[in-house]
Amino acid sequence: MKSADSADVELDQLIGLFYAAPHEFGRFTKIKPTEMPAISRQLLAHDHHMTVTVERFHDCQVDLQVLQSRTDGDHYSRQIVLTRQTDHRVVMFGIVRLDLSLLTKPVRVQVQKQELPLGRILIEQDVLRVVKLVDLFAIVPGAELTRWLHGTLTKPTNSTGELPASQRRVPQLSGAQDKFDPHVCYGRTALIYCDGRPAIELLEIVSENCNVESLDIRADQQRNFPRLSHPPRRID
Repeated sequence: MKSADSADVELDQLIGLFYAAPHEFGRFTKIKPTEMPAISRQLLAHDHHMTVTVERFHDCQVDLQVLQSRTDGDHYSRQIVLTRQTDHRVVMFGIVRLDLSLLTKPVRVQVQKQELPLGRILIEQDVLRVVKLVDLFAIVPGAELTRWLHGTLTKPTNSTGELPASQRRVPQLSGAQDKFDPHVCYGRTALIYCDGRPAIELLEIVSENCNVESLDIRADQQRNFPRLSHPPRRID
């Protein structure tokens, strides 16, 4: 990760931690807050923890489900979903990469237990932190992302806290056979500075509007809607 002044989130690298072909995961277009639906803007266009934001929006606590994780030297990364405690519905998909060398031991231990959402850990551990919104995106999701965003999962019970491989298959949806689902969802990249140092990179995609915003929208809306015909843009 770069210095505090030059820190950024490299989108393709973050997705590439778990997907060999990032462009098949989804097609990303940078957008402004004013180009987003009101609900997506409320959920994403801010400098706050997504854990707190989605819990406030859905009026219930959320559980962490770790789909996959990996460790590369000092960097620990994981692919996750957050699910509502009320009905286990997936409300957010995320990929996070943490520089463990920049976190205190109690925080590292809690993170690697894979039991609690990251935002809750940082709040409960009273870490001096700043959340910085980097970019907002309209996303044409690939088939796997579409299915995760429509999924309902129960809490895994294995010792690692990760979703068992037998349950890691994406939920099956009738009619979701194409490479890209013809709908748009919204997400963001963000950085979390801990004690003034850029320690955590985030990709966060909310599920609330994934099956609502059709690409086949009315002509009078098109002038304000991002064009999604190109593959993801690198963030260098």
